Amino acid sequence: MGGPKHLCMSTPANLNPRIVESLYCEALVLADEVRAAFDLSGRLDEAGHSESAARIALSCEALRTTTRMMHAIAWLLNHRAYFSGELSEFQLRRHGRLVPDYPPADPARTSLLDPRICELIAITERFYARLVRLDHGWRDGTIAPTGAIERLRQRLAAG
Repeated sequence: MGGPKHLCMSTPANLNPRIVESLYCEALVLADEVRAAFDLSGRLDEAGHSESAARIALSCEALRTTTRMMHAIAWLLNHRAYFSGELSEFQLRRHGRLVPDYPPADPARTSLLDPRICELIAITERFYARLVRLDHGWRDGTIAPTGAIERLRQRLAAG
């Protein structure tokens, strides 16, 4: 379950279709890993009554982690729509916002979970934090979206 590769961003860059597409693919893989890890079919029937706290912890963290990934995918889909011309920058700024303080996993609950699931939860938290940093950078203007006209200008300037 090593998780998808992570992009390292040491300096601000343009938020461009290639970056968004790469993050989108990473999000889909990660969401599939989350779905597989939290697939409860059969597990809850096998668990006895004495494991009810672990079952509740698993259910709560499954919901929290899945929702985190759905927010990430929605943000990425909005940016893909922007780059394909389906959303204006105004629409993206108005509707393409991430929840900046999405709650992390509950340590009391994760202590009851398998370490592999805890690792996956941490990977989703780091992925989401990366998107929040990109969103803040883009909204603050330190990371500019590269639109079609700007990309054409860059190509022309490059010769």
